[in-house]
Amino acid sequence: MKTILASAYAINPYKGSEDGMGWNFIYQIARFNKVIAITRENNKVHIEKFMNEKPDELYENITFLYFDLPYLLRFWKRGPLTAMFYFYLWQRMLPGFVKRKKVHFDIVHNVNFHNDWTPSHLWKLKKPFVWGPVGHHPLIPLDYLRAYETSYFFKDRLTWLIKKLFWNLSGDLKRTSKHADHVFCMNKSVPQLLQLKKNKYSITPSVATEDFGFDPGNKSSKFTLISAGRLVPLKGFDMTILSFSKFLEQRTLSEREKCELIIVGSGPELMTLQNIVRELHIEKYVTFIKWMNRNDLMNLFRRASVFVFPSHEGAGMVVAEALSFGLPIVCLDNCGPGEFIDKSCGIGVSYNNYNQTIHELNLAITKLYTTPDLLGKMSLNARKHFETHFNWNVRGNEFQKIYSNLN
Repeated sequence: MKTILASAYAINPYKGSEDGMGWNFIYQIARFNKVIAITRENNKVHIEKFMNEKPDELYENITFLYFDLPYLLRFWKRGPLTAMFYFYLWQRMLPGFVKRKKVHFDIVHNVNFHNDWTPSHLWKLKKPFVWGPVGHHPLIPLDYLRAYETSYFFKDRLTWLIKKLFWNLSGDLKRTSKHADHVFCMNKSVPQLLQLKKNKYSITPSVATEDFGFDPGNKSSKFTLISAGRLVPLKGFDMTILSFSKFLEQRTLSEREKCELIIVGSGPELMTLQNIVRELHIEKYVTFIKWMNRNDLMNLFRRASVFVFPSHEGAGMVVAEALSFGLPIVCLDNCGPGEFIDKSCGIGVSYNNYNQTIHELNLAITKLYTTPDLLGKMSLNARKHFETHFNWNVRGNEFQKIYSNLN
């Protein structure tokens, strides 16, 4: 049994996304190895509370160390950009913390944040170094941002410029890639950007989920489309609504009564999306639910028919969760959710132009509605795809395969 030193900046077993992934990756590493997990001090209370509430013999394999920069170097950390700068400093100073602690380990693994444009310095510890999964959100085409305020376009472009500056000019990032013995890449765009050699990386999505149980007989009597996430332009909820509206136009009044769209989430674009629904006069068929606890969301997934997620992002935890409940996925054919599915369990819609994408989303929804046998077959395949690709144990096995080949 090896000892893995794993840095996981964000860990909270009570949350999803980055924090939840941090916890699950540490737990998966502990299935096969001893783990010394380094995270921020503010995560301590949540970790200890969860471990007390849900005892597990695997915890014997985990030692948590808590590290933060001095107060004067963190009091200004408020928004996303300053948080990223703080993470950069945290990473830079982490090797010194490890050396002061004089811990002994065999392999060092930078687990999260999952950015392929922010460098790690753990290679300086002169042990086999694993990085990732890492990736990025791609640039959002202008045509897909017209429904939102212009400021979001400039924010997206500024963020992309910062990423490009790191990719092209950061010596620290180039040294991170060079010294990594293995890089887990979230999708196929990462090794191209980082110019990785074939024997130094694997395609390993950052997202996965536990098994909540699958009961195909527990579906709603309605044709229920569901989508979930933060209500921000990145997620493409405007396209979900517009494609659903076109779908409804093609249905008879009696058919419409048996169709619904449920959007679960909160965020700054709630009013924008509600206005779109009102302008289309489909309030009767669209339900907005503010973000709920995870068990309630899973119960909605359990009842639903299809998960619609035309997100521009490079990941998407909710896709893995939807697959676990046997929900066929309708998404964009991109380097994020588009790479999470195949034709057996989902339909990927290509980027053409905004109106064409909405048209194709409508066709995908209509195809699943009008072909119940196909819907049922894709539902079973979605569940199988989860079991083989997006169960957390699969991620643990992938990590262990790499660790076992490093000396």
